[in-house]
Amino acid sequence: MTRLPGLDTLRAIAIAWVMLFHSYLIGGLGENFGVLEQAGWMGVDLFFVLSGFLIGSQVFASLRDRGSLDFGAFYTRRAFRILPAFLVVLGLYLVWPAWREAPQMQPEWQFLTFTFNLLYNDGERRAFSHAWSLCVEEHFYLVFPFLAVWLARWMTPRRFAMACAVIVLGGMGLRAWLWLAFYQPSIGSNEPAYLRYLYYPTYARLDGLVAGVALAACAVFRPDWMSRFRGRAGAGLVASACLLAACIALFDGHRLEFWPIVVGYPLVALAMAGFVAMAGGGTWLARLRVPGAGWLAGASYSLYLSHKGAFMLTEAALGGRLDNHPWLRFLAHVAVVLAVGAALYYLVERPFLRWRERRSATLRAPPVIQGASAGD
Repeated sequence: MTRLPGLDTLRAIAIAWVMLFHSYLIGGLGENFGVLEQAGWMGVDLFFVLSGFLIGSQVFASLRDRGSLDFGAFYTRRAFRILPAFLVVLGLYLVWPAWREAPQMQPEWQFLTFTFNLLYNDGERRAFSHAWSLCVEEHFYLVFPFLAVWLARWMTPRRFAMACAVIVLGGMGLRAWLWLAFYQPSIGSNEPAYLRYLYYPTYARLDGLVAGVALAACAVFRPDWMSRFRGRAGAGLVASACLLAACIALFDGHRLEFWPIVVGYPLVALAMAGFVAMAGGGTWLARLRVPGAGWLAGASYSLYLSHKGAFMLTEAALGGRLDNHPWLRFLAHVAVVLAVGAALYYLVERPFLRWRERRSATLRAPPVIQGASAGD
């Protein structure tokens, strides 16, 4: 199977950026890296665009080639991909308080049903809070295949573009209303209204997934359009980088304000979509091999699930040691994060993926994304 190392590189960047963002738990890298750290939440949006592109490409390719979708195969693959490592980490959060980044967590049934991101309501119960993005992904996996099959019966490029525009514009309007109705009145209180209403819920965070699905539709049904776009790889990458820089500036120090929340998320998704489009095939970025990126991409899910717990265990073990050597202290945390993530990947995630390939039906990825790790 031919790999596309460019997608691995993007996934590696996404997980590294998210973990850097969460390094606030251990003091981070210091003031000189403040903007880079604080913008690390955008790594999740990159994950969303990648998921929309990878899963969308698989589903659309099946509809194009066979006119149908094997729902059993699709959901079997998703279950084997998501559940084993997730349940292990959830178990650690439930039985090992030292693993938690906060003393309390929301009820376990919210994690088991992937409804945590819709029901979060207590700023003191924030352990395993990064599971919110996994909830968004699970909702996408649950709904998108059925929606794609239904839409395929009447969809045209124009109607598809209009549907995407309606979702994005509707999300902007919804966030504007939520900010005015729920967040603004709570400013200064202890209620986690921003996370509860504007950042965690699936209905407020669809921009990245929609961008990824739109790229997938173009790659599968209009490959000539995608080829022409990729033929201008240099200009596309420069434009995406400039837009991403503008988004970082927009949110820097203003992350909770009205306009960044309303218009910022679609702009971040658009910037990330540019990178994913270029890394998805036919460009030098798609062929770019960065040492270690393939492994980070493959283990990104395990790293994402376990990195906060690894931070906490390292912090407890170090105590006050290395406080006078911040870089050594940070590297010690990174080493433990990689070790814990590798253990989860090799002992839990990877064996189940191999068992899946031997025992379950498969839904193969189309050539445009063949070999992209962590999305199949």
